[in-house]
Amino acid sequence: MNAPAGIEGADIKARVDAAVDSGMCMAVWAELQPDKMAVLEVSGRSRTFGELNANANRLVKMMRAHGLEAGDAVAIVCSNRVEFPEVLFATLRGGFRLTPVNWHLKPDEIAYVVDNCEAKALFADARIGGVEAVGASCPQLKLKVAIGGELPNFTAYDDIAAFPGEDIDDPVRGSTMLYSSGTTGRPKGVYKPGAQAIGGYDPMYDRAVDKHICTGPAYHASPLAGDIRRALNNGVPTVLIDKWDAEQVLQIIQDQKVTRGHFVPIMFQRMLNLPAEVRAKYDLSSLKRITHGAAPCPPDVKRAMIEWLGPVLFEYYAGSEGGVGFTITSEDWLKHPGAVGRRPHKDAAKILDENGQECAPGVAGAIYLSLKVQGGFTYYKDDAKTDAGRRDGYFTMGDVGYLDEDDWLFLTGRSAETIIAGGVNIYPQEIDNELIKHPAVEDSCTVGVPHDEWGEEIRAVIQLKPGFAHSDELRREILDYAARVVAKYKVPRGVDFVETLPRNEAGKIQRNKVRAPYWEGRARAI
Repeated sequence: MNAPAGIEGADIKARVDAAVDSGMCMAVWAELQPDKMAVLEVSGRSRTFGELNANANRLVKMMRAHGLEAGDAVAIVCSNRVEFPEVLFATLRGGFRLTPVNWHLKPDEIAYVVDNCEAKALFADARIGGVEAVGASCPQLKLKVAIGGELPNFTAYDDIAAFPGEDIDDPVRGSTMLYSSGTTGRPKGVYKPGAQAIGGYDPMYDRAVDKHICTGPAYHASPLAGDIRRALNNGVPTVLIDKWDAEQVLQIIQDQKVTRGHFVPIMFQRMLNLPAEVRAKYDLSSLKRITHGAAPCPPDVKRAMIEWLGPVLFEYYAGSEGGVGFTITSEDWLKHPGAVGRRPHKDAAKILDENGQECAPGVAGAIYLSLKVQGGFTYYKDDAKTDAGRRDGYFTMGDVGYLDEDDWLFLTGRSAETIIAGGVNIYPQEIDNELIKHPAVEDSCTVGVPHDEWGEEIRAVIQLKPGFAHSDELRREILDYAARVVAKYKVPRGVDFVETLPRNEAGKIQRNKVRAPYWEGRARAI
């Protein structure tokens, strides 16, 4: 059902903006368009705005009945299903702090996050293996709720039906605390007690036709903020994808007339690798804006996407910790290929060398973002990690890049991934961006491996496209290709083939996992 007439204008904007402060935006849309679809699963399960709002109220009342109070933490371990946004909007109006947990972690890792965030309630998808053990290992939990099935000693999610669905009369705006991906050590909660509310009335939406698609896991920062929280707070529905399938996504975009969504570069690669005749089957003309970030996008991949879909790609640079406004449109990217955004103003970000001095334009260094612009954060219960990434009012997420003469930002890698061969810093992402252009290469992860004289040497770990076989001949061909497209000192000294490269659910290659076997058994892994 399309949005009814009369849901635009100054009066509605005022109502939505006011409701953000109390976490009650969903109540506004439940009144204006109660029967409009709000959330749709690929399986066909759905919620209208009226149903979503009522269930959020029921969940608040259930949690309060079990002793939870404003300020208490709630954890959810759940795949992309309709219950996820219901729990989210319950916490946002009940004054709770929600931590969505990466359900791809092992049970003991999930238990660590649930315990570390001090959750008093746990909502768990019964399909996730070992999740019942998480509940048993966290004695501070006052409420454990099983979603989509039974779990021992858990309350059934459907038991919320015992509570009335009318709006609560004492809403308190809650918050979310996401955990960093934890590429080194345990993940850390990114705590933002003074963060601005997400999801005020946004005039960019055409609420009669707009529809989001949530292709990534809802526990990740960008899908959570954009495809779920901001979209639904603005009365715009979203389609939840539970498992990535390139052709299925094209089918959904066509059938649901999807206009917006967040993607990561590996998704672009998977879609581009579909046969041309498969891609041509689907009408994707409804797309207005595809936002992407979270991982570097090889320039050739991005250019191919723009050529296919038109100038609908919109890139950003930020992280779970936040950002300072680096964004770039398709049109600007075509003028500045490889850039991820333009520095909004001089004080928003700096590129610093190892001595803390600002780098000249074109010189790569650590990217530092303004804490003042970002709004401030700490790593939860980890002052050492918080302090380690700070310098004079700025913070770094470990990324390396440079600003050109016109303040466009280019990423070259992460400081933790920098290869140091013979004293020379080499940024592997620059090499991967070239290797992926080879017709046989599906994915590339360049790493530093041990070398007795140089400390490290460059090794390209390659996943081949279907139809190509591992061979010494292809290995030599890829190395010859690299010698033609990158500077001599950046050319890999060897190529290893793997069936698949490990990526986290945000789409980032887990370079540390690729690198680790080469350094196993060594006292020092530089």
